[in-house]
Amino acid sequence: MAVPYGTRFEAPFDQVFPMGALMIGEVVADLEYMSQEDRARGRQAKQKIDERSGKRQWKVVVTDPSAEKERDASVTVTLLAEVQPVPPHAVQVMPGVEVRPIAFEGLTVEPRVMGDKFKYQGFTIRATGIAAPQTGAAPKRESGKPAGQQGHGEQKTAA
Repeated sequence: MAVPYGTRFEAPFDQVFPMGALMIGEVVADLEYMSQEDRARGRQAKQKIDERSGKRQWKVVVTDPSAEKERDASVTVTLLAEVQPVPPHAVQVMPGVEVRPIAFEGLTVEPRVMGDKFKYQGFTIRATGIAAPQTGAAPKRESGKPAGQQGHGEQKTAA
């Protein structure tokens, strides 16, 4: 079975972020790279456009409480929308410290190789929207499987 490069797989929010996600900072435009020379000439960076949907790209950094490795605790999610998405209201946990619990809508993941000197399997995470998480019981994990690995490799295709 060949999976074309750049394939985006739909994924439920609870599978990617089993303990939820906490937004850090603000939603910002995802800008194209600009060289120092272009900056010196006073050129403005352009906002990236998603090649598949044609929508503008926005970035948001979230912390993943379920991350087992330190490098996975902070994740940048690319939001695809024509206008800047508005996150839900922040919750003050102590004076001067606010957190924004968020959930992503239309979540997709795209496998990719990450790392500089030491390579590892990572994912580009995209979403079409953000919302306040639904309140209720925490998602349950299947026994014996780490979070985020339920069902991997178990899908069969017809011959």
